Amino acid sequence: MLIPLILSGGDGSRLWPLSRRSQPKQFLTLSGHNTLFQQTVTRARALPDVNDPIVVASEEHRFLVAEQLREIGAQESTIVLEPLARNTAPAIALGALEALKHAPDSLLLVLPADHIIRDTQAFSDAVLRAVPLACVGWLVTFGIHPDRTETGFGYICRGDSLGDEGAYRIARFVEKPNQHTAQSYLADDRYDWNAGMFLFQANRYLEELAEHAPGILEAVHTAYASALTDQDFVRLDKKAFAEVPGNSIDYTIMEKTTHAAVMPMHCGWGDIGSWSALWQVGAHDAAGNLCEGDTLAIHTQNSLLRSHKHHLIATVGVKDLVVVTATDATLVCHRDATQDVKKIVEQLKIAGRNEHVSHHLVHRPWGYYQSLETGEGFQVKRIVVRPGAALSLQKHHHRAEHWVVVSGSAEVNCDDKVFRLEKDQSTYIPLGSKHRLNNPGPVTLELIEIQLGSYLGEDDIVRYEDAYGRA
Repeated sequence: MLIPLILSGGDGSRLWPLSRRSQPKQFLTLSGHNTLFQQTVTRARALPDVNDPIVVASEEHRFLVAEQLREIGAQESTIVLEPLARNTAPAIALGALEALKHAPDSLLLVLPADHIIRDTQAFSDAVLRAVPLACVGWLVTFGIHPDRTETGFGYICRGDSLGDEGAYRIARFVEKPNQHTAQSYLADDRYDWNAGMFLFQANRYLEELAEHAPGILEAVHTAYASALTDQDFVRLDKKAFAEVPGNSIDYTIMEKTTHAAVMPMHCGWGDIGSWSALWQVGAHDAAGNLCEGDTLAIHTQNSLLRSHKHHLIATVGVKDLVVVTATDATLVCHRDATQDVKKIVEQLKIAGRNEHVSHHLVHRPWGYYQSLETGEGFQVKRIVVRPGAALSLQKHHHRAEHWVVVSGSAEVNCDDKVFRLEKDQSTYIPLGSKHRLNNPGPVTLELIEIQLGSYLGEDDIVRYEDAYGRA
């Protein structure tokens, strides 16, 4: 049984200001019509004789994961939630334990959620060529042959051939090289980029973990044994999972095992780890620019410009720049400096700012809200609720709210009253009132909320009932 294991961790800090802690890069539409996460799941589900995917994701992103799976018809996927980030070796162990519940001979296809693959047929062919090796105990990783000098990736050096399928023993792993070394790798056919994709038997992975990192395996077993199934999620106990040592699969297993193999893959692969990487794989105009959204480029060359529908980016007489704007922040940097964008995120954290945490538009299991304006003692939000969805029954200690329906129908609970609001109607929710907003209709509900009070933070919520397990 072939089971895709989608690893959806990481914060994507190099893709700030679009990537935020609450919505990292894998959940963004950066190339194509779907998000990187959705593209990865769709690509995996298209393989022959494949089972429903297992997704290992942060607990903070649980509703984002569930909603994006629902949008592509993959809601039967299993979602395992990590309360803390512990790197790839423990995450894959969780997936292996979950896979063995489905079948004792499960093959795990481990895929990071933030890759671009343009040639899906070549991807499928490489996976299928690797299956026989995995079935006899090899731990197969997929290598991408370099097409340029690249210092941002790790490399794999091929050893002896393993037969007609095109795989090789791994001679050694190499850390991210300097420019001179990367040039030598580009000229040497033995070196491939380390793509972080793997195929192996679930039980073989656990055997290798028991040999090389028994502490990780024991701690993961303990945390997994106490996991609870809550709605669509497998939820791990935070205290138990905090005892799991963190490390990568490369350091923990692949560099130590005697059964490591690499299958070269020519599939138009891209790891969108920075804005320059996105520029590399994008469709350029005649001047070498990659432009998305509302942009105007005059005498501009080899640059990435990305904006949204409410903001125009205009450039004149520049080259080799990255200019990216969100509703609350704008990034301008040289294309060669995009690996350092994470330093901006570090400075925002030190300064106690919020621009690295979330956007003005925040996704929730019932829909989303967007902060339109904030001032002393007030905030204006646009709230969008999906058909049939409802917010929690809640109250606030520090704010009152005014609701105005823009479109759709709202059912409102306010203390002991239940009533309907239609388009162009409004209501007032006093401070301290127990209230709930529900969309009973077949179309999306949209309303404007005006908050007034001494404190307007999202943590001023006392939940009494909630369909999404947040009460």
